[in-house]
Amino acid sequence: MKGFWDFSDRKVLVMGGTSGINLGIAQGFAEAGATLGVVSRSQEKVDAAVSTLSLHTKAIGFSADVRDYEAVADCSREFCERFGPIDVLISGAAGNFPAPATGMSPNGFKAVMDIDLLGTFHVLRSAHAFLAKPGSTVINISAPQAFQPMELQAHVCAAKAGVDMLTRVLAMEWGCEGVRVNSIVPGPIADTEGMARLAPTSDMQKAVTASVPLGRQGTKEDIASAAMFLASPAAAYITGVILPVDGGWSLGGVASLGDALKSAISS
Repeated sequence: MKGFWDFSDRKVLVMGGTSGINLGIAQGFAEAGATLGVVSRSQEKVDAAVSTLSLHTKAIGFSADVRDYEAVADCSREFCERFGPIDVLISGAAGNFPAPATGMSPNGFKAVMDIDLLGTFHVLRSAHAFLAKPGSTVINISAPQAFQPMELQAHVCAAKAGVDMLTRVLAMEWGCEGVRVNSIVPGPIADTEGMARLAPTSDMQKAVTASVPLGRQGTKEDIASAAMFLASPAAAYITGVILPVDGGWSLGGVASLGDALKSAISS
């Protein structure tokens, strides 16, 4: 991706950037020359991600839980002290499991809310002091459940709807500082833990793929490209946007995942 985007003078911090979609985003920015920081709860995953990213650029990793405000703040502070103000902040930590509301414990619901919504607030609030102003961009990784009601996903629907509204509010509050805030809504992305968890059988995978107007599942590179666009000068007048990157899935195919989940639970 370096031939298309050049982030060689930019500092990028990816919260949750050691696996799946978020690692794909970090990889895209690394290949485009950005100085990278990644954060994850697992030190083992952090070390593996940094090893991979360092093949392309200068990279550093931190172990922290987004539910711990002070730990997350320390990551942003140390990254800024070592490399300078953050140009691009990605908030992508998330949790999920399929369950009906009546079959979900209060702790289970709270866990997803704490990771997805409270965690996003922690990331953005704690990093605000370390963002480059003006000129930085914040990108939250949301989900179709934010706007598409889906059975067995009450916790995620509630949490991601909150993330998208937080995106809009902070775009308004931080715009005067020259900070842009947007959300990316990935559709079904192949070879990710999320798809493996929500569509674990080949039949479910085929059903979801068939419901995408473009006829394929997305790739991590698709999401990385969208993130780099939003972080680039080409998007300098874009803020407060909730951007589906889903091959048209949100036009009506999202319901297929809910049907597949119900079928799997009942079988």
